[in-house]
Amino acid sequence: MKYIKPKRNVPEELVNENIHFHEVLVIGPEGEQLGTMLRREAIQKAYDMGLDLYCVAPNAKPPVCKILDFGKYHFNEQKKAREAKKKQHVTEIKPLRLSPVIDQHDFDTKLKQARAWIEDGQKVKVDMRFRGRMITRKEVGESVMNKFIEQISDLAQVDKAPAMEGNTMSIVLSPKRK
Repeated sequence: MKYIKPKRNVPEELVNENIHFHEVLVIGPEGEQLGTMLRREAIQKAYDMGLDLYCVAPNAKPPVCKILDFGKYHFNEQKKAREAKKKQHVTEIKPLRLSPVIDQHDFDTKLKQARAWIEDGQKVKVDMRFRGRMITRKEVGESVMNKFIEQISDLAQVDKAPAMEGNTMSIVLSPKRK
């Protein structure tokens, strides 16, 4: 059986011979408008200058192409994308699970962990799963959840109030704004 290489969904760059428009509006390397011309003429003009023809607006009527050094242009675009990626901040929601019948020591441990995450600037999602007959005593779970909120209220604010989703009660806490 022969292996077939899968095709990638990467759009092909509209550069030089990959431009399939009959007529294009050409912009020179300095930003001056050279007018509308046939694709062959535009590519030849770019080659004469030792540069590439790049389609910057394929949906325009007529499509707009610019004469530029495509390798340098592509490198600068990648550099901009890397810089933008460095500057973006991704907030992660840390999960924490409580039980309606949680012991005091376990409660304190979970509270300590949540405090550490909130101090690091992360959000915390606290889930409380009701199993079996515990679902009939939701008020016990609510009191534990309210106690948790009260204990951490100096650092965190409640983004999502305690709400039931199936057999799980959950809240989302985020760091307080300063």
